[in-house]
Amino acid sequence: MATMNVSLPAELGKYVRRLIASGLYSSASEVMREGLRALQERDEALRVLRAELQVGIDQLERGQSYTLQEVREHLTARRATHSKRKARRRRPSR
Repeated sequence: MATMNVSLPAELGKYVRRLIASGLYSSASEVMREGLRALQERDEALRVLRAELQVGIDQLERGQSYTLQEVREHLTARRATHSKRKARRRRPSR
């Protein structure tokens, strides 16, 4: 594993020490690794969101859009279908 020295402002240093003192983490390195993993997850979520937004923008530019009423009707139908499926799963077997 590569060694890297990191400088933190006093407030973040105190926060890291509090996390270690709480027993959630055993070292500053563990805190930093967890923080970096969270940043990776956030970056991936943002990448996916941007891609989905681009799909929507492209659809709008092609004139493929829905009215608010159409969206409401679609969501209402999906909710009803989901509720029916849920009710069927709850029925006891005979």
